[in-house]
Amino acid sequence: MKVNVKKLAAAGMMTALGVCLSAFSIPVGASRCFPIQHLLNVLAGIFLGPGYGVGFAFSTALIRNLMGTGSLLAFPGSMVGAFLGALLYRQTGKMWTAFAGEILGTGILGGMLCYPLAVLFLGNKEAAIFTYVLPFLISTAGGCILAAILLGALYKSGMVRYLQGMLKEV
Repeated sequence: MKVNVKKLAAAGMMTALGVCLSAFSIPVGASRCFPIQHLLNVLAGIFLGPGYGVGFAFSTALIRNLMGTGSLLAFPGSMVGAFLGALLYRQTGKMWTAFAGEILGTGILGGMLCYPLAVLFLGNKEAAIFTYVLPFLISTAGGCILAAILLGALYKSGMVRYLQGMLKEV
């Protein structure tokens, strides 16, 4: 894979932003909801693509876990959402598909993938396969609303096309 230095730098800045804002989490049920991660996942899907988006999501989850501001559940939720949102956006070029991919990937698939982690590593023997789906859907919906507001402003100002052109692989 050819490394795009601009995308790598943008992913690093998004990781730093995600880590710095990780103090703003909301406990919902058995998980800590972090809407800023979902906002950043949508942005990564639109501006960075699947590879860099997953790398950014993994890096953010890893650093948050090492700092004690995240949980193991952040890995499947954020990574699947970032990948699916970026993949759908790449296929269609429509922003709403990045939102749909984030909601489906994080809220449903990521929530279901948390079940084995909760049972094997967190000792939550009472967890069911859909235990984390509702909290993750709530969190990702909040993040997608924030992303829609931000992207609406960026789109009206012409910054979306500018950033996409700037980050395009040469």
